[in-house]
Amino acid sequence: MTKISILDLVRVRSGRDARDALDCSRDLAVHAEHWGYTRFWVAEHHNMPGIASAATSLVVAHIAAGTRRIRVGAGGIMLPNHAPLVIAEQFGTLATLFPGRIDLGLGRAPGTDQLTLRALRRNPASAETFPEDVLELQALLGPVQEGQRIRAVPGAGTEVPLWILGSSLFGAQLAGAFGLPFAFASHFAPTALLPALRTYREGFRPSSQLSAPHAMMGVNIIAAETDAAARRLATTQQMSVADLFRGARGLSKPPIDDIDTYWTASEKAQAAGFLARSIVGSPATVRDGLKALLEETQVDELMIVSDVFDHAERLRSYELIAEVAGGL
Repeated sequence: MTKISILDLVRVRSGRDARDALDCSRDLAVHAEHWGYTRFWVAEHHNMPGIASAATSLVVAHIAAGTRRIRVGAGGIMLPNHAPLVIAEQFGTLATLFPGRIDLGLGRAPGTDQLTLRALRRNPASAETFPEDVLELQALLGPVQEGQRIRAVPGAGTEVPLWILGSSLFGAQLAGAFGLPFAFASHFAPTALLPALRTYREGFRPSSQLSAPHAMMGVNIIAAETDAAARRLATTQQMSVADLFRGARGLSKPPIDDIDTYWTASEKAQAAGFLARSIVGSPATVRDGLKALLEETQVDELMIVSDVFDHAERLRSYELIAEVAGGL
C-alpha cells in the first residue's frame, strides 16, 4: 500500500495571525495521526508573510509535542542557509526529545530571494557544496568515530533519517548516489517528475540507511463532498499561485466563486503548468486521480498538500483523502 503523508505550508490566513497558523498546523497533525498518515512535514521559507514555518526546527518541535506517533520533520531544511553542525544539533535535539519520530529532508535551494539570502548572511555559492554538506551532516548524526574532534551534542549517534528533496534531476542523482530516500516537489514543479523518478531508481546504490529506492512525490489534492465544492476551495491555492507570479507575498485568501475574475489569461496558463498534477474533486474524482497517478509513477509515498483556507474544510479534505487512499 502506498503511504500517504502531509506537507503543511503553515499558511497565515487573511484576518488571522502566525499563532493561528501554527496552532492549526498542530491540530491538523493530531487529526492526521488518527487518520493514518505516515509523516507530517513543514518547510523552511523566509521573509514570506503568508508562511509561518521559517524557524523550521521550532515548528517541528511544536507539532511533535502535540502528537504521539506520527513522524514529524522538515520537508525541508534548506541546507545552504546553515552550517551542518547547527542542523545536526537542532535535529539531534529533536530526535532526543521525540525518539524514532523525526525526519530531516534537505533542499539545495535557499527557500527565498537573493535579498533575503543576504539578510541570512549566506553566500549564494553555498549551494555548490550541497553534496559535501549532506555527507558532513550525515557523519555528525552518525556514531562518534575515534579521534573525532567536532561532535553534535545532542545529535551524534541519533542517525536521524535524511531525505533528499528536489525539483530537478540533480536531487534525483544525488539521492540515488547516496542511497537516500528521494522526495520530488511535483506539487509545484511537475514537469520533470517522471525523468527524476527514473534517474533516481536507475542510479540508486544501497546504503546503511536504505537498501532499496524509496520515492515520494508531492501532490496537491483538494477534496470535498462534490466536484464543484472542491473546485471552489481550490481557488485559494490558485490565487496564491497567481500572487507568486506577480511577486506579491500576501496572506492566504478565502475562496471565490470565479477564479477568472482574479487572474489574467497568461497567469492562468502559467498556473496550469504549475498545478498540472493537482487532483481536485469529490471522493470519486480523487480516487480516480490517485489510481491513475500511482499507476503512472509507482511511487512509494505521496506527500499531500491540501491548501484550503478554512481550517475545518481543510481537515475534512485530508480526512476524505485518507478514506480514499485507504480504500485503494
